[in-house]
Amino acid sequence: MHSTKENLQVLHEDNHIIVVNKRAGDIVQGDKTGDKPLSDVVKEYIKKKHNKPGNVFLGTVHRLDRPTSGIVIYARTSKALERLNKMLRDKTIKKTYWAVVQQQPKKAADTLTNYLKKNPKNNKSTAYNKEVNGSKKAILHYTTLKKLDNYSLLEVDLETGRHHQIRVQLSNIGAIIKGDLKYGAKRSNKDGSIHLHARKIEFTHPVSKELIKITAPTPSEPVWDACL
Repeated sequence: MHSTKENLQVLHEDNHIIVVNKRAGDIVQGDKTGDKPLSDVVKEYIKKKHNKPGNVFLGTVHRLDRPTSGIVIYARTSKALERLNKMLRDKTIKKTYWAVVQQQPKKAADTLTNYLKKNPKNNKSTAYNKEVNGSKKAILHYTTLKKLDNYSLLEVDLETGRHHQIRVQLSNIGAIIKGDLKYGAKRSNKDGSIHLHARKIEFTHPVSKELIKITAPTPSEPVWDACL
């Protein structure tokens, strides 16, 4: 996937963290596919840029689904990793997503609360309105930012971080993400991506304590371009 470092879009970098804009199709960390993960590309970038001998420490803080693009934070020190993991648990990292959906939801803005249950066999989650055995509560807020000819652009703020949460909760109200065959799209995107992008992130730096706000450019592609 990544052969040259030009492909790596670094949005923020300091001694403790590095934040990159993931391309759709890249995997955040190694998995059973054996494809080269983004974490390896970032390690190579750090090694080269800072002339580091030996192994480079890089901690994966959170994940993004493979067909999704946008912001991924990695920790460059174990101290930063520990603190960022705690911030994730305490929900003090604010993440905002953009989703291009086929059907405009009935309400221009709303809060969705469901109970999601993951089926590991087909790597898919189902949304229920009531708690079912093995389900986890999922909450998100969305607002409509723009109406395009055939699609709508929604901005989504997550309150919980569940498996495929945005994809399944939006699909549940008939607002299917463009290209997301798994959750009801009729057609896939040519490159296998879905139109879901981790657009903004806001958090307190784990070490310096300054407020970090980052926005990730959307993939350059006609539908995303029409959203801007």
